[in-house]
Amino acid sequence: MQLTSFSDFAFRALIYLGTLPKEELTSISRVTEVYGVSRNHMVKVINKLGHAGFVTTVRGKKGGIRLAKAPAEIGLGDVVRALEPLKLVDCGSPFCHIVPACRLKGVLEEATNAFLAALDQYTLADMLSDNPHLVTLLQQPPAR
Repeated sequence: MQLTSFSDFAFRALIYLGTLPKEELTSISRVTEVYGVSRNHMVKVINKLGHAGFVTTVRGKKGGIRLAKAPAEIGLGDVVRALEPLKLVDCGSPFCHIVPACRLKGVLEEATNAFLAALDQYTLADMLSDNPHLVTLLQQPPAR
C-alpha cells in the first residue's frame, strides 16, 4: 500500500511539530521551509490535521500552529484513517459486474486492516523518542 503525498506531508509536519517544546508555536511557512515542500499543499494538510484534532491553529499576530495533543496520544494508524481514502477498490455495480462472485474485496479489506493494525502499534512519540539526530536534521536548512 502506498500513502498519498498528503499523508507523507502530514507525517512530516507532525514529526516537526513534535520536536518543538510543548506549547511552542511555529508557522506553516517554517514547516514548508524545513522540508522544502509546497506551501499551498502544506496549508491544506495542516487544515485537515486541525479538523482531525491533531494540530491546533492559533490566529493573530502571535499565532501559529502546534500539536493539539501529546505525541504519545497521536497514533499513526489514526492519522492514516483521518487522511487516506482507505477504500482500495470500488465495487459498486455500475463499475464491476463480478461483484456477486468476487473475493478480492475481502482480501483487500483484510490487507488494509493488517496495515492499519501495524500502524496502530506506534505513536508519534515512538518516532521522536531517543532520536536526537532527527532534531538536528530538522534544525538544519534543507539541502537543495
